[in-house]
Amino acid sequence: MQQELHVTVNGAPRTIRCEPDAPLLDVLRHDLGLSGPRFGCGVGLCGACYVLMAGQARSSCDFPAWAAEGTDVTTVEGLAAGGTLHAVQQAFIEEQAAQCGYCTSGMIVSAVALLGRNPSPDEDQVREALEGNLCRCGAHRRIINAVLSAAAAVSHGAARPGASAGPGAAG
Repeated sequence: MQQELHVTVNGAPRTIRCEPDAPLLDVLRHDLGLSGPRFGCGVGLCGACYVLMAGQARSSCDFPAWAAEGTDVTTVEGLAAGGTLHAVQQAFIEEQAAQCGYCTSGMIVSAVALLGRNPSPDEDQVREALEGNLCRCGAHRRIINAVLSAAAAVSHGAARPGASAGPGAAG
């Protein structure tokens, strides 16, 4: 039996009819047509499905949609504002941090969450923040460089961490 879910996604209030036990990832991808969060492992261990909730990176594949009732959810699609990429998104492009791209949205979401709580992380802190994100292509060095580059841009006033997380989204 389907139920109504009221959630703000990427700054827009949404009402969705879904099965109560549907994973949030399925609602985001199938009901809302968002392709940023991806299915990877299905048990919240790879990071491909990460979204921002209350400023924290959270797996959406094992998070029941009903538990998102009344919350703000930001996907990688919701990070850019007014046609301007978030500092982390821009740094990923500049550092060529994506190889196949499958893990990229989750990596970006984790990095945005990190910079939201620590705008000037060191390399060890970046590594720790990305521990829950798997990249099978071996692009970790470029990913770490991108996060450090974004942190430098943020600290020099080029952008604020989480500033582009969308209206109503924590970041």
